[in-house]
Amino acid sequence: MVALCVIVLLGWYFLLGKLYGQIQYQPADGFTDQPWKEAGVTNILLIGSDSRENVEGGRSDAMILLTVSNKTKAIQMTSLLRDIYVEIPGHEGNRLNAAYSFGGPELLMETINQNFDISVTRYVLVNFEAFANLVDAVGGVDLFLTGQELEYVNAYLVEYNQITGRPEGTDYLETSKEGEVHLNGPQALAYSRNRYIGTDFGRTERQRKVLSAVIRKAPAALVRNPSNLIKGLLPNLTTNLTKEECFFLSLQAGKFLCWEIGQGSVPLDGTYQPADIRGMSVLQVDFEENKKYLSDIMHGR
Repeated sequence: MVALCVIVLLGWYFLLGKLYGQIQYQPADGFTDQPWKEAGVTNILLIGSDSRENVEGGRSDAMILLTVSNKTKAIQMTSLLRDIYVEIPGHEGNRLNAAYSFGGPELLMETINQNFDISVTRYVLVNFEAFANLVDAVGGVDLFLTGQELEYVNAYLVEYNQITGRPEGTDYLETSKEGEVHLNGPQALAYSRNRYIGTDFGRTERQRKVLSAVIRKAPAALVRNPSNLIKGLLPNLTTNLTKEECFFLSLQAGKFLCWEIGQGSVPLDGTYQPADIRGMSVLQVDFEENKKYLSDIMHGR
């Protein structure tokens, strides 16, 4: 039995290595030697870039802190709103998403750690194409959309179709059919990018709804159609997670499926106020209240 277990583990490690080879590994200066897990808590920053390729210089269209806590036995997705006014190391104060433009994932993680007093040392960068491919790979997602949201999906599809060379009108939705709608990859991407309904708070909530739906469908999709999931997603990911770290996480996947998946956003209601700083519309945040919120998520205090 011991020998069989060793063989299975070695086989899985070899297979994972083949899969990992399709991901773009990009170390983050200053974080390579830092632990990826502290006191039973793993924080991974999911960065959705508005670049069409995973390159620095674009904006971080989405920033979601994925917290896996052995203490709370839960997985939490926390959106960090891009308009939070923060101190950026080596730069003057600015919006949070400016940190990515100035210095990529490294500076963004450093900025988050400094302003929110947490430890996030690993990131996964996803571009538009990867997001759409991921949704398609799990067979799409079913979500409730209002008539207004349907209209904005079509509006965002205009740009997507132009960029990808698809005919005008491709994947447009019937705007009169408000209710539960099945969204494919491009449609889900368009839905997630909408910031005109509910401002950026509404947009980040839509992003988390799509990710939650994908997470629920991913295990079955991996069994049913692994090639689409692998080919559509992995080549479009960039991360500083090592192969060994991915292997360790994969061994715990069964446990994670039984854990509660929570979601929220920072700043919390009542802990911010709109402001105009140097001509920028930003959110001035009560950092102490939001630090406590993040600490509770990680450590259950």
